[in-house]
Amino acid sequence: MLLVLAGLVVTVVIGLVRGATAPVETVTVDDLATTGTPEADLYVHVSGAVAGPGLYVLADGARVMDAVAAAGGFTGDADSAAVNLARPIADGEQLHVPAKGEAPAPAPGPASGGAGPIDLNTADVAALETLPGIGPTLGGRIVAWREENGRFTSVDDLLAVPGIGEKLLAGMRDLIVV
Repeated sequence: MLLVLAGLVVTVVIGLVRGATAPVETVTVDDLATTGTPEADLYVHVSGAVAGPGLYVLADGARVMDAVAAAGGFTGDADSAAVNLARPIADGEQLHVPAKGEAPAPAPGPASGGAGPIDLNTADVAALETLPGIGPTLGGRIVAWREENGRFTSVDDLLAVPGIGEKLLAGMRDLIVV
């Protein structure tokens, strides 16, 4: 009986030790019922040549450098020159840091096969031209409006750009963010 009890104790202790050292991956989501609105956090999946690949929650307005820092920084084999550290991060983005010799991932946006929406506050004319109905003239007007009036605060602000009406906006609403 004493031998059985000793065996049981050893088994429980081994189970506790294994459970305490096992990796645990959790993502906490705020209870929207208490605030009524979502927080202005950005969720970004960082992968590739970083010390700790995974899902990170960053503050609104974060840039690629913040995501790389949250993931523990570049590894020794990272091709840091292939990553634009100053680029703003979009919510729901996957950021892949290539290793040296690996081809860099295409930039997010419709031109790269629908990887994500275009941010009106950071897009250049070439990126805006990938939107339906937007050519170099309207793309230039959007950039000029942003430079004269500051950041877009809503997708509906595009209606203030000469040449953009409700119908054109409706055709690209799902492809743009601010």
